[in-house]
Amino acid sequence: MSTTYFEDKTYRGENFAEKALTKGEYEHYTFHHCVFSNGDLSQIKLMDCHFEDCDLSMAQLKGTAFNTVKFKNCKLVGLRFDDCNSLLLSLAFEDCMLDFSSFYQLKLKGTPFKHCKLEEVDFVEADLSHAVFSHCDLSRAVFEHTRLAYTDFRTSFHYSIDPEMNPLKKTKFSGNGLAGLLDKYDLIIE
Repeated sequence: MSTTYFEDKTYRGENFAEKALTKGEYEHYTFHHCVFSNGDLSQIKLMDCHFEDCDLSMAQLKGTAFNTVKFKNCKLVGLRFDDCNSLLLSLAFEDCMLDFSSFYQLKLKGTPFKHCKLEEVDFVEADLSHAVFSHCDLSRAVFEHTRLAYTDFRTSFHYSIDPEMNPLKKTKFSGNGLAGLLDKYDLIIE
């Protein structure tokens, strides 16, 4: 069975929740103001693609390949990135809402998260080494056995990370964010 290959196209204002994106490989595609919410992106390969002002909330991602894919100002609520094809997984997020999404056990080394809302996101057993969380809200995000070596949290807030459960070698925090490392002790820090 041959794979359909698509290259160099821009979609604007399309609703792929109603009419699904054709299965295949998409390279150098740009999606502006498109809707994929509750849609099915399973088994689709996306390479060097950009999503801007799109809604992918609750979309199915079983076997989806994201290779150098950037999301800007997108709504990505409840996505199971852990269902994706993890081979060559490369993502970047800017001004995105990723609440209730899961990155369980994924290798996300060096992934940039800029100005993102990451409420109750599952980072359990993920490798976030060298990742940068720039001005991100990490309220109730779950970090357990998460690799955080050289990860940058200096401008982010509302995180709670247990240093005894997560390797923190050379991890960067601001002085104001250190309280997020002491939450389990139920201290009052003024």
